[in-house]
Amino acid sequence: MSIVIFLLIGLAAGVLSGLFGIGGGVLIVPALIFVARLQPTMATGTSLAALLLPVGALGAWQYYKQGHVNVIASLCLAVGLAIGAYFGAKYAQTLSPVALRRAFAVFLGLVAVKMWWS
Repeated sequence: MSIVIFLLIGLAAGVLSGLFGIGGGVLIVPALIFVARLQPTMATGTSLAALLLPVGALGAWQYYKQGHVNVIASLCLAVGLAIGAYFGAKYAQTLSPVALRRAFAVFLGLVAVKMWWS
């Protein structure tokens, strides 16, 4: 049963990633916490592991073919993501599951408010 749940979460994240460029933090992590019942650090680590190259390559290729990829920006973002993910993951290991879940909820709430009013 859990394999089916993971496949469905991945499918949903893939569709939303292709549509909106989201997946990991906005869909996969909450789904792993609430549907698959993983602890926040396990959910985050699992999401990061799933998003390793070349998962985004096929979606990015479709955008690139239409001229919708800034390659320099993508490379710079990748460097920042690699460094940031390392330090973010290191810090997350020091937080309790409740603190991490609440911090994540605050982050999502702030993003939602910004999206709504902009």
